[in-house]
Amino acid sequence: MSLSMGIVGLPNVGKSTLFNALTKKCVPAENYPFCTIDPSVGVVAVPDERIWKLSEFSKSAKTIPAAVEFVDIAGLVKGASAGEGLGNKFLAHIREVDAIAQVVRVFEDSNILHVDGGPNPVRDIEVINMELILSDMETVTKRLGNVEKDVRKGSKEAIVEKDMLTKVLHILESENLVPIQRAESRILDQDSTNRGSGPEDFSLEEIKILKNMQLITMKPIIYVLNQKSGSKNVDTGPVVEFITNKLKSQYVFVDAGLERDLSELTEEEKIEYRSGLGVSESGINSLIKESYNTLGLITYLTTGEDETRAWTVKKDSTAPVAGLAIHGDFKDKFIRAEVINWQELLNASSYGSAREKGLVRTEGKEYVVQDGDVIEFKI
Repeated sequence: MSLSMGIVGLPNVGKSTLFNALTKKCVPAENYPFCTIDPSVGVVAVPDERIWKLSEFSKSAKTIPAAVEFVDIAGLVKGASAGEGLGNKFLAHIREVDAIAQVVRVFEDSNILHVDGGPNPVRDIEVINMELILSDMETVTKRLGNVEKDVRKGSKEAIVEKDMLTKVLHILESENLVPIQRAESRILDQDSTNRGSGPEDFSLEEIKILKNMQLITMKPIIYVLNQKSGSKNVDTGPVVEFITNKLKSQYVFVDAGLERDLSELTEEEKIEYRSGLGVSESGINSLIKESYNTLGLITYLTTGEDETRAWTVKKDSTAPVAGLAIHGDFKDKFIRAEVINWQELLNASSYGSAREKGLVRTEGKEYVVQDGDVIEFKI
């Protein structure tokens, strides 16, 4: 399953520096706007101790972790939706990713230019989000014009779509992102046909149409607050409150420059260096894990002498659907799955012992795969 996070933000906030730290892949990170013209892409392993412990347990010849694709997209500026700073091209790149990591500069440094004179995290987020909103407003307005023709012909599908598009346009005109994730969550708890008129009250039919439009503002966003060791950082209280309460999104703190420098060290050297700074966890690891969660993914595992591997699937996938990650036959010819939690397998010391203790379960087509399941498919 190929899933991608687009790294976006204003120029000179640390996007390419962050990308370099994530991927250890060298792309330009110069001190001027629009250094990155074509998006660079890197595949990043998801930090997960389970796979390495299982690999040791099975004495596997190969170990393959789950991964998230990160796309480094050039800086957006105010007016991007109208073509400023090659904005239309960059907005098209954003439209192609599954979710967004928006880098927000929270450090002050007179040696690093800021397009608006100096960092103001809340303002900077609003600038980027407004360009995403304006871009989607144009898309929705054009679509409304096309749908109107079918509405006049009495098309029921067109009437449903017009109702949905009108609601979306109202959300965008109110300078809000489209809350499709919250809408889906609410539908799980209520009859989608008996909805109110709030911004999160889309029906399942409307959500299906909306997803096909690939609007930028309905993509999940993680806000990456980029701080800098040795520099003065702005008060992050207001921006954290803004992200949490107003945007209802997730955030992580990262020192992109530090993480880039640490990417050249061994794991032991990284731990020692962070310990000296009083930092217990990698901001990069937090970002990767949060990105994985934001995309609504879980990991199940397969293990044996040949290979231990983490497989990426959408949360709430049934066993046959999860098997698609390995091969199409695992869905079409599915008979059953033998399942055990990874920690229970390790605690049992061997598959044989786990079976004797009744820890290995036989599950059928309706089984919903859980994060951390070790699965052997039977076809």
